[in-house]
Amino acid sequence: MDTEGDSRDGLDEALREVGLAADPTDLFGPVPVDGGPLPAAAASAYRRLARRLHPDTAPPLRAAEAADGFTRLTEAWRRYQRAAEGGPGLDDVTLVTRERTYHVSRGGPLASGDVADLHPMRWRGDDPAAPGGGWHDGVLKLPRAPRDNDLVLAEATALRRVREHGQERYRAFVPRLVESLRHRDAATGVERRGNVLDRLTGFHNLAEVRRARPEGIDPRDAAWMWRRLLVALGNAHGAGVVHGAVIPEHVLIHPEQHGLVLVDWCYSVTFASSRTAPHVPAMVPHRRDTYPPEVADRRPAVPATDVYMATRCVEFVTGGRLPGPLRALARGCTLPSPERRPADAFALLGEVDRALERCFGPRRFRPFSMPG
Repeated sequence: MDTEGDSRDGLDEALREVGLAADPTDLFGPVPVDGGPLPAAAASAYRRLARRLHPDTAPPLRAAEAADGFTRLTEAWRRYQRAAEGGPGLDDVTLVTRERTYHVSRGGPLASGDVADLHPMRWRGDDPAAPGGGWHDGVLKLPRAPRDNDLVLAEATALRRVREHGQERYRAFVPRLVESLRHRDAATGVERRGNVLDRLTGFHNLAEVRRARPEGIDPRDAAWMWRRLLVALGNAHGAGVVHGAVIPEHVLIHPEQHGLVLVDWCYSVTFASSRTAPHVPAMVPHRRDTYPPEVADRRPAVPATDVYMATRCVEFVTGGRLPGPLRALARGCTLPSPERRPADAFALLGEVDRALERCFGPRRFRPFSMPG
């Protein structure tokens, strides 16, 4: 009976399993929700791998290799248990780049998006005498799976391009990219691309607005949101970027300040003088009805692609309460053929203003607030 051969095969299999795992859930299965007990299958998977990787059971010449695998396994198990208890995926991590040193805060993600989590972080600027000791608040956006690194890189490319080629007076409509960096998981060795962004406070996305106002908001309140969204898109298109995912969750508004920021540029594509871009790489599954036909058909994205989605967002947040002239304008912006839709967001802004004036008279400021 070749017990040594069995041990060697088991060690190789366990090392390969741990080495290929991009995340602890690849080893132990889904994390239980709401602080539930650890699944028996997860504990069994950990014990099985621990037996095969423990240095005391490995062939003498491979003890060091087994010890390395065992260390990575136990770190992955620790992270899995912490996640099951509702703890953070990253805590007290210091990330050092050529530009800055970042401190990722304890407490878990601030928010989770379609492909990435936002982790709170701080960094210190060049002037410690500045207000707050020179500390800045930001977020680290990390994809949950390394296969989505390309989407995070696309966001960094888009944000740089809009900042460099867009108009300075419209910069507030997009997040500020502080830096794009690499993060290597200490437990698995898997590398993820991350984006450090300025932290936004006091904002709500349009999905939250609609949940707070199930009947839909007054179209007069949606007017400033529509106008600012068109400015954000017009500026991006002028810089050669199609956002590609203008859905309610990605449109943030600041009620008191009437501010708007268009976030999550991971699905963005750039276009050249031909005015066409590659196709949008993916869709957010639960918002398929917000996308125009060319996205589902994987045809080239154009500025009219964003115009379609922005209009759907306005229809969504108003609950279908747009008056006649605005409803007619919305129909023209959501025609199936992108060639028949408005393609110039700034020109469309003028049409929206004229329709608003026909419906409600001269423009005037209306305070807007969120319940509670």
